[in-house]
Amino acid sequence: MENLFTRFANTIAHWAGKPVIFVAAVLLIAVWAVSGPFFGFSENWQLVINTGTTIITFLMVFVLQNTQNRDNEAIQAKLDELILTSQNAENRFIGIEKKAEREISDVIAEVESAACRSAS
Repeated sequence: MENLFTRFANTIAHWAGKPVIFVAAVLLIAVWAVSGPFFGFSENWQLVINTGTTIITFLMVFVLQNTQNRDNEAIQAKLDELILTSQNAENRFIGIEKKAEREISDVIAEVESAACRSAS
């Protein structure tokens, strides 16, 4: 089930970012807007676009968050591997993304300070 959802999420995220999908969405909204006079700008006419866009937006949040989570985890694994295999790197940076925001800010300040010292 997880692999099926992963493939589904990857496909949706891939296609959602294509310009042709944006153009199709704009055309769909244009067709909906032009059809307003034929339906007397009724509540049902408005409900069609409101319901459709709400459902799509709601579902896209979960699909895109899934792909974002996996991308982020993959990047972190790659960075951890680079840190682990680099002789001058400090292993304490491995897994830093799991620390509290304040701890990360402290490490960033420390690294920036060290960079300024080494530049002078």
